[in-house]
Amino acid sequence: MNFDFSDEQKQLKESARRYLEKASTTKEVRAVLESDAGHDAALWKGLAELGFTGAAIPEEHGGLGLGYLELCVIAEELGRALAPVPFSSSIFLFAEFLKLAGNDAQKAKYLPSIASGEKIGTLALSEGPGEATAARIKASVSGGVLTGTKLPVADGGIADHAVVAASEGRGAISLFLVDLAGSGVARSAVKTVDPSRKYAKIEFNRATAEPLGKSGDGLRILADVMDRAAILTAFEQVGGSDRALMMARDYALQRMAFGRPIGSFQAIKHMLADMYVSATLARSNAYYAAWALSTEAAELPVAAATARVSATQAFQHCSTNNIQVHGGMGFTWAFDCHLLYRRSNNLALSLGSQTHWENQLIDRMRRRNAAAA
Repeated sequence: MNFDFSDEQKQLKESARRYLEKASTTKEVRAVLESDAGHDAALWKGLAELGFTGAAIPEEHGGLGLGYLELCVIAEELGRALAPVPFSSSIFLFAEFLKLAGNDAQKAKYLPSIASGEKIGTLALSEGPGEATAARIKASVSGGVLTGTKLPVADGGIADHAVVAASEGRGAISLFLVDLAGSGVARSAVKTVDPSRKYAKIEFNRATAEPLGKSGDGLRILADVMDRAAILTAFEQVGGSDRALMMARDYALQRMAFGRPIGSFQAIKHMLADMYVSATLARSNAYYAAWALSTEAAELPVAAATARVSATQAFQHCSTNNIQVHGGMGFTWAFDCHLLYRRSNNLALSLGSQTHWENQLIDRMRRRNAAAA
């Protein structure tokens, strides 16, 4: 069984890296981080023109009709570049909800503008701290109108459409499509650890809501899409882990102390070796999950949770140790270490906490083992 990417997919990866190295430098990342801009509009337009936003969207809906493996290699390079764009919200989540649960009319209406980058989508799920369970979701829909508050919503300040999880009574959770430019929608910015990826609070006051998928089937659909997004986000985290490792290595080779590079000292060697091991383990798990996703294998739920846990640990470990290798300079605003550290913490919570995914992994492995017994 071959878990490596094909030559064509590697060429796509190199093409994405070359473009992002020029278009998404730390200068562009800092420009979004230090301003009120919701994202880098020029970068978003460039990604769309290259077809990256439509890579895994079917051709009949304006995409390139490629597969998840191609989307995985793009995700890794976006993570390496710390790209300040709503790619994960719009492509990993919103587009996947439509592909999985949308009817023909909804796919024809929304997917072409998502594939072209003309419109941006997002998921409005959480309603404050804690896991978004059926009992915690208070937003409700009655008579086709939505009332409730979602907080925080990734890219909620710039998104055109949202998939919203809400109750229809008796505890049943359903999904709805909402036009965020319509009446009954109020948005406000939310401060987070990583301002290069903006979040918002969205208040719905009798906003028009269009059903997405079967009534009461929201949590099942949500779980399926979250597994897909977890794998794609794991590749983002793998890219970020590698970036942190390479930054630390390069600094250790050029920084001199006592007449020799600090990379020659045992403590630094061990730190870099630990970073390499965690990044490599995360890549291995992400590759296996990519195979499961692309083949719709039965192992997908376990593979998704494994990749998510491993990649989260790796990115946080590598970004933290990158600061340590840089010493006192690593804590300053002038150095770029904090950009990686911010993003690692952002992604660690973007689809649910590390504890949530660890619990998912344990539960899924238990069910799998029980079924095999």
